[in-house]
Amino acid sequence: MVQNFMIKIQTIGFCDIIDITERVINAIHKSKIHDGIVLVFCPSSTSGITTLEYEPGCIQDLCDYMESAAPLNAEYQHNLKWQDGNGFSHLRSAIMPASFTFPLIKGEPVLGAWQQIVFVDFDNKTRYRNIMVQVNGE
Repeated sequence: MVQNFMIKIQTIGFCDIIDITERVINAIHKSKIHDGIVLVFCPSSTSGITTLEYEPGCIQDLCDYMESAAPLNAEYQHNLKWQDGNGFSHLRSAIMPASFTFPLIKGEPVLGAWQQIVFVDFDNKTRYRNIMVQVNGE
């Protein structure tokens, strides 16, 4: 059995990191699936989904890393072509996956004690995002 859910969020961009763990768990519980696999995915070329310990230091470290990997004010061919100023956000999205998959056992997600599921918006403006949660199992 497969069940699909949508999480809708508004972001402010520029490495906005949002903890979506509880919303994903709510979708899992609504699915009534007990054992299987959960996929969390955002159809976007300027965002990513990952896990981390959702605390201020780790959040800042991730943003600092992304700034060093794909600086906001660097010259990007994307910006030269499209003039939208978000070349950095596309590169950051290429570094971080657009999805996260994890096991579901006895109706509960298998996550580490300090492992939260986070959505990261790298774009250079406010966005409304649709995050897909697919629960697959029995």
